[in-house]
Amino acid sequence: MSRCHFYRRVCDLPATVDPPHIGRIIMKAEHVWALILPDHLGRAVKTYMQQHGSDIGPILSHPRSNRWTLLVRPDIPDDVHLFAELFRLNVSVVRTGGTVALPSPVDTGAQFRRWIEPPRCAFRPSGLTVVDAIRACAGPYRPVRRRAADA
Repeated sequence: MSRCHFYRRVCDLPATVDPPHIGRIIMKAEHVWALILPDHLGRAVKTYMQQHGSDIGPILSHPRSNRWTLLVRPDIPDDVHLFAELFRLNVSVVRTGGTVALPSPVDTGAQFRRWIEPPRCAFRPSGLTVVDAIRACAGPYRPVRRRAADA
Protein backbone atom coordinates (compact mmCIF):
# COMPACT_ATOMS: atom_id res chain seq x y z
CA MET A 1 0.00 0.00 0.00
CA SER A 2 2.86 2.41 0.71
CA ARG A 3 4.11 2.12 -2.89
CA CYS A 4 0.60 2.78 -4.16
CA HIS A 5 0.30 5.87 -1.94
CA PHE A 6 3.66 7.13 -3.23
CA TYR A 7 2.47 6.71 -6.82
CA ARG A 8 -0.71 8.65 -6.04
CA ARG A 9 0.60 11.42 -3.80
CA VAL A 10 4.06 12.17 -5.18
CA CYS A 11 3.74 11.04 -8.80
CA ASP A 12 0.06 11.88 -9.46
CA LEU A 13 -0.54 8.40 -10.87
CA PRO A 14 -4.08 7.05 -10.26
CA ALA A 15 -2.75 3.79 -8.82
CA THR A 16 -4.74 1.15 -6.96
CA VAL A 17 -3.94 -2.28 -5.59
CA ASP A 18 -5.90 -4.82 -7.63
CA PRO A 19 -6.66 -7.38 -6.45
CA PRO A 20 -5.68 -6.64 -2.84
CA HIS A 21 -4.81 -10.24 -1.95
CA ILE A 22 -2.23 -10.45 -4.77
CA GLY A 23 -0.75 -6.97 -4.37
CA ARG A 24 -0.59 -6.03 -8.06
CA ILE A 25 -0.60 -2.27 -8.63
CA ILE A 26 -2.51 -0.93 -11.62
CA MET A 27 -3.20 2.50 -13.02
CA LYS A 28 -6.35 3.38 -14.91
CA ALA A 29 -5.46 5.70 -17.77
CA GLU A 30 -7.16 9.03 -17.17
CA HIS A 31 -4.95 12.08 -16.99
CA VAL A 32 -1.96 9.83 -17.72
CA TRP A 33 -1.77 7.76 -20.90
CA ALA A 34 0.87 5.29 -22.00
CA LEU A 35 2.71 4.27 -25.15
CA ILE A 36 3.77 0.62 -25.24
CA LEU A 37 6.50 -0.28 -27.70
CA PRO A 38 9.22 -2.85 -28.39
CA ASP A 39 12.16 -2.45 -25.99
CA HIS A 40 14.69 -1.78 -28.78
CA LEU A 41 12.55 1.11 -30.03
CA GLY A 42 12.02 2.31 -26.44
CA ARG A 43 15.78 2.47 -25.87
CA ALA A 44 16.22 4.46 -29.07
CA VAL A 45 13.38 6.85 -28.15
CA LYS A 46 14.81 7.44 -24.67
CA THR A 47 18.26 8.20 -26.09
CA TYR A 48 16.82 10.40 -28.85
CA MET A 49 14.79 12.46 -26.39
CA GLN A 50 17.76 12.91 -24.05
CA GLN A 51 20.03 13.94 -26.94
CA HIS A 52 17.44 16.45 -28.18
CA GLY A 53 16.87 18.12 -24.81
CA SER A 54 13.46 16.60 -24.09
CA ASP A 55 12.76 15.56 -20.55
CA ILE A 56 11.79 11.94 -20.25
CA GLY A 57 9.16 10.73 -17.86
CA PRO A 58 8.49 7.43 -16.20
CA ILE A 59 9.40 4.37 -18.28
CA LEU A 60 8.80 0.80 -17.27
CA SER A 61 10.00 -2.45 -18.73
CA HIS A 62 8.17 -5.73 -19.23
CA PRO A 63 11.16 -8.10 -19.62
CA ARG A 64 9.16 -11.21 -20.50
CA SER A 65 7.50 -9.51 -23.47
CA ASN A 66 10.45 -7.26 -24.41
CA ARG A 67 8.23 -4.17 -24.23
CA TRP A 68 8.61 -0.75 -22.66
CA THR A 69 5.81 1.51 -21.45
CA LEU A 70 6.31 5.28 -21.49
CA LEU A 71 3.86 7.28 -19.39
CA VAL A 72 2.76 10.45 -21.19
CA ARG A 73 0.36 13.37 -21.06
CA PRO A 74 -2.94 12.64 -22.84
CA ASP A 75 -2.49 14.96 -25.81
CA ILE A 76 -2.39 12.42 -28.65
CA PRO A 77 -5.25 13.18 -31.04
CA ASP A 78 -7.89 10.61 -31.90
CA ASP A 79 -6.58 10.07 -35.44
CA VAL A 80 -7.07 6.80 -37.30
CA HIS A 81 -4.07 7.44 -39.56
CA LEU A 82 -1.80 8.10 -36.57
CA PHE A 83 -2.95 4.93 -34.79
CA ALA A 84 -2.43 2.91 -37.98
CA GLU A 85 1.08 4.33 -38.32
CA LEU A 86 1.88 3.43 -34.72
CA PHE A 87 0.32 -0.03 -35.13
CA ARG A 88 2.64 -0.74 -38.06
CA LEU A 89 5.54 0.14 -35.76
CA ASN A 90 4.19 -2.26 -33.08
CA VAL A 91 3.30 0.67 -30.80
CA SER A 92 0.04 0.80 -28.89
CA VAL A 93 -1.58 3.72 -27.09
CA VAL A 94 -3.27 3.20 -23.74
CA ARG A 95 -5.93 5.90 -23.66
CA THR A 96 -8.57 6.91 -21.13
CA GLY A 97 -10.21 3.80 -19.73
CA GLY A 98 -7.23 1.53 -20.38
CA THR A 99 -5.14 -0.09 -17.66
CA VAL A 100 -1.40 -0.12 -17.07
CA ALA A 101 0.24 -2.46 -14.54
CA LEU A 102 2.92 -0.68 -12.52
CA PRO A 103 5.89 -2.24 -10.74
CA SER A 104 5.02 -3.33 -7.22
CA PRO A 105 6.88 -4.95 -4.34
CA VAL A 106 5.38 -8.33 -5.30
CA ASP A 107 7.17 -8.12 -8.68
CA THR A 108 10.32 -9.90 -7.56
CA GLY A 109 13.12 -10.70 -9.93
CA ALA A 110 13.81 -9.41 -13.41
CA GLN A 111 11.00 -11.33 -15.08
CA PHE A 112 8.22 -8.90 -14.09
CA ARG A 113 7.70 -5.17 -14.46
CA ARG A 114 10.50 -2.86 -13.40
CA TRP A 115 11.26 0.83 -13.74
CA ILE A 116 13.76 1.99 -16.36
CA GLU A 117 13.07 5.60 -15.29
CA PRO A 118 11.08 5.62 -12.05
CA PRO A 119 8.53 8.36 -11.41
CA ARG A 120 9.87 11.01 -9.07
CA CYS A 121 7.19 13.66 -9.49
CA ALA A 122 4.07 14.38 -11.56
CA PHE A 123 6.00 15.16 -14.76
CA ARG A 124 5.12 13.29 -17.95
CA PRO A 125 6.28 14.30 -21.42
CA SER A 126 3.80 15.24 -24.09
CA GLY A 127 2.47 12.18 -25.89
CA LEU A 128 3.01 14.01 -29.18
CA THR A 129 6.66 14.66 -28.32
CA VAL A 130 7.15 10.94 -27.70
CA VAL A 131 5.32 10.09 -30.96
CA ASP A 132 7.68 12.44 -32.82
CA ALA A 133 10.66 10.68 -31.21
CA ILE A 134 9.21 7.29 -32.20
CA ARG A 135 8.90 8.50 -35.79
CA ALA A 136 12.48 9.78 -35.77
CA CYS A 137 13.81 6.52 -34.34
CA ALA A 138 11.82 4.19 -36.57
CA GLY A 139 14.24 5.12 -39.37
CA PRO A 140 14.15 2.68 -42.27
CA TYR A 141 11.44 0.67 -40.50
CA ARG A 142 9.05 3.58 -40.64
CA PRO A 143 6.20 2.80 -43.01
CA VAL A 144 6.02 4.92 -46.13
CA ARG A 145 2.78 6.81 -46.48
CA ARG A 146 1.26 6.54 -49.91
CA ARG A 147 -0.72 9.31 -51.47
CA ALA A 148 -4.22 8.42 -52.58
CA ALA A 149 -3.11 8.82 -56.23
CA ASP A 150 -0.35 6.18 -55.72
CA ALA A 151 -2.65 3.53 -54.27
